[in-house]
Amino acid sequence: MTPRDIAKKRNILAAIDHDAMADNLPLGGLISRSIGEILLARVAEEHRKGRILLIGTTNLDARQPVIWNMGKIAASGHPQALDLCRAILLASAALPGAFPPSMIRVEVDGTPYEEMHVDGGASAQVFLYPPSMPGVAHSMGVEMRRAGRVYIIRNSTLGATWSRIQRRTLSIAGHAIQSLIHTQGLGDLYRIYATTQRDGFDFNLAYIDHDFQYQDKKEDFDTLYMRALFDYGYRLGREGYPWKKTPPGLETQLGL
Repeated sequence: MTPRDIAKKRNILAAIDHDAMADNLPLGGLISRSIGEILLARVAEEHRKGRILLIGTTNLDARQPVIWNMGKIAASGHPQALDLCRAILLASAALPGAFPPSMIRVEVDGTPYEEMHVDGGASAQVFLYPPSMPGVAHSMGVEMRRAGRVYIIRNSTLGATWSRIQRRTLSIAGHAIQSLIHTQGLGDLYRIYATTQRDGFDFNLAYIDHDFQYQDKKEDFDTLYMRALFDYGYRLGREGYPWKKTPPGLETQLGL
């Protein structure tokens, strides 16, 4: 896979008169070729067995996260289920400003609307379930007694990284947004950790550690970089990954 399989770059004026700096039409085509009726039927079959597949997007109109139950959509039998699943997948990878949002049709009280959805990372980099869920369930007369293990794979480094920034508006704004996303991801992990400790779940975290080194990344979706990262994760998996029991920064305080 190369950058051309994901997006087509637009010129600099796209920042003014377009909805994104690149067109993600190639990614839409890739999703359509990969997600068809057969795969949708398999997702629906697993849903009926009790398995859950959730995907997060961000509703920009309402400025709130949306968690889609993909199995329930697949099993609905609705003629537009496949199109909806594809639109959700495309939205979940639509980085705001970089890629166009997905317009998803909804109906409220019989009136059709279109909602603008982008990458779920605009509201949460990682999600488990709302911390308020046990309280809401209790108010409905239902107690949450499920226990077990939570495994989180964070496709990012969690430590500080250094890079040279050009003294230009787009460069400064872009790096500031990257910093905000990075910090938000750490906050999400702390929130999930606090939730698991309260509700009795075993917390397990994996992320890209400082021992992964790749200096020649030339662009987003760089093929050689993605292969190197895959090989890194594959090697750690074969060797038996030492899952982190806390988010970074808590190890010394807890004596881990």
